[in-house]
Amino acid sequence: MSQVLHTPPTAATDQAETPAQIAARYGLSVSGARPSLPEYVRQLWARRHFISAFATAKLTAQYSEAKLGQIWQVMTPLLNAAVYYFIFGVLLGTKHGVADYVPFLVTGVFVWTFTQNSIMAGTRAVSGNLGLVRALHFPRAALPVSFALQQLQQLLFSMAALVVILFCFGIPLSASWLLTIPVLVLQFVFNAGMSLIMARMGAKTPDIAQLMPFILRTWMYVSGVMFSIDKTLKATHLPYIVKRLLEANPAAIYIDLMRFSLIDSFHAKQLPHHVWAYAVGWALLAGVGGFIYFWKAEEKYGRG
Repeated sequence: MSQVLHTPPTAATDQAETPAQIAARYGLSVSGARPSLPEYVRQLWARRHFISAFATAKLTAQYSEAKLGQIWQVMTPLLNAAVYYFIFGVLLGTKHGVADYVPFLVTGVFVWTFTQNSIMAGTRAVSGNLGLVRALHFPRAALPVSFALQQLQQLLFSMAALVVILFCFGIPLSASWLLTIPVLVLQFVFNAGMSLIMARMGAKTPDIAQLMPFILRTWMYVSGVMFSIDKTLKATHLPYIVKRLLEANPAAIYIDLMRFSLIDSFHAKQLPHHVWAYAVGWALLAGVGGFIYFWKAEEKYGRG
C-alpha cells in the first residue's frame, strides 16, 4: 500500500494574509483615498498654475461666441446697474438722500456680482465637470477655487470701467483706494469658501443649482446693493435682531467697504461697528470652514 506524505503546517499557510496586509507589505495605497489635510493643501498648492490657467481659459471662452467678445465682461454688470438704477433709483426713489448714487449703485452691483457668480459657478464646479473629475487625479478643490478666481478676474475688468465712472462723476483719486486690495483679498477668500461649500452640496444634489438663483436674489435685496442700509436702519423701526443681521450680512460688509474705499462721500460713520472684524471673520469662517468641509468628501466626488 502506498503511503501519503503530509506536509506539516507552517505559520504562513496556517493564517492567510488579508488584502490590507498584502497591500501594506508591498507599499500599496487605496486609489482615490482622501489625503491628510496638510497633504491636501500641499497638493492644491502644487496645482496653482493649473488653477490659474483653468480660470483664465474659462474666462476667455465665456464670451468667445459673442461678436463683442470680452467687452461683455464689462457690459453685463453695467447693463444690470442701468436696470437697477431705473427700477430702484428712479421708480422707487432709493437714490434720494444717497450721495453719488450712480457710483454707489455701480460699485454695489459689481461687488455683489463677484459673490453671486462665484457661488453659482461653485454649485456646478464638480457636477458640471464630471468628465474631468473622473479622468484625472488632482485635488478637487482646484475646481471651485478656479471658478472663484475666474470671477475675481472678471471683477478686475469691471473695476476698470468703475474707475472711469468715478472720474466722470467727479470723484478724485485718493489714498483710500488702496483699501480695495485688502477688501478684494478678504472677499475672494469668502467667495472661494462659499464656492467650496456649494460645490460639495451641488455634487451630492445637482438640483440645488436650480434653487440658488432664488436664494441669491433674496440675499441681494437685503445686501444694500441698490439702497443704503445705514439710511434704512435710521429711517425704520426694525427689530433689534433684524438690524444686527443686516449689519453683519457678509455681502453688505464687502460692498460697503468697497464703497468706503472708492467714494469720498461714503463716510466711515455709515459703516457698521467693527466692520473690519466682520470682514476678516467672515473670510476665515467661510474660507477655512468651506475648505475643510469640501476636503472631507474628497474621495466621493465623481463616484456616481
